[in-house]
Amino acid sequence: MKAMQQGRRFLKKLKFNPTNAKIKGLVFHLNVPESPYVKDRKHKEPETDILDPEEHPSLSDFEEKCPPGGENSVIFYTTSLRGIRKTFEDCSNVRFLLNSFKITIQERDVSMDMGYREELWEILGGRVIPPKVFVKGRCIGGADEIIGLHERGELKKLLEEVPSNGGIVNNACNSCANLRFLICTSCNGSRKVYEEKDDDDHHHKEDNEFCIKKCNDCNENGLVKCPFCC
Repeated sequence: MKAMQQGRRFLKKLKFNPTNAKIKGLVFHLNVPESPYVKDRKHKEPETDILDPEEHPSLSDFEEKCPPGGENSVIFYTTSLRGIRKTFEDCSNVRFLLNSFKITIQERDVSMDMGYREELWEILGGRVIPPKVFVKGRCIGGADEIIGLHERGELKKLLEEVPSNGGIVNNACNSCANLRFLICTSCNGSRKVYEEKDDDDHHHKEDNEFCIKKCNDCNENGLVKCPFCC
């Protein structure tokens, strides 16, 4: 104990500075353990985001599920309804990514035509929600999968063989403004048409010559597919 006190007084007298390596010919060895963080930082090799081309996935790696008419094209099931905000934003994000590659895309809005919704459910075997993307008969996935592939630089590889749209981004159809649907001209969107009754149905000659029937030309929303872009 007495020796320790003498040592402290000796260092105080010399005005000891721990950073000095030598003081008047005296050498002090400071056994300070090196931080493992600094050690790892010194020997850590720089990371790189460069991907080996052989590691890129191919379309054959994805499940084969082909929508009607999707053998050699990109089919994008989407919705224009804003009721569920996340679903609408996911569809908008996927559309933006696909359009950035300037490729030909077939959009199928499940909110505009119930037939598209039933078609999607039948393909995937359940009540799935959009967005869903199919490339040349292969199911690529939804928003999380598409964005993940793009961030890893793999989406471009999958879309290489898809026909180009001529380099035109956001090329609007002059007929439907890219809505893919028009109001039915047979019923003007009412889903009802007037037809003459058959001879067997004529009970009154003047008042009941016509009857109201369901329009067979449009869907449940009174819309028909645009003949110019669909």
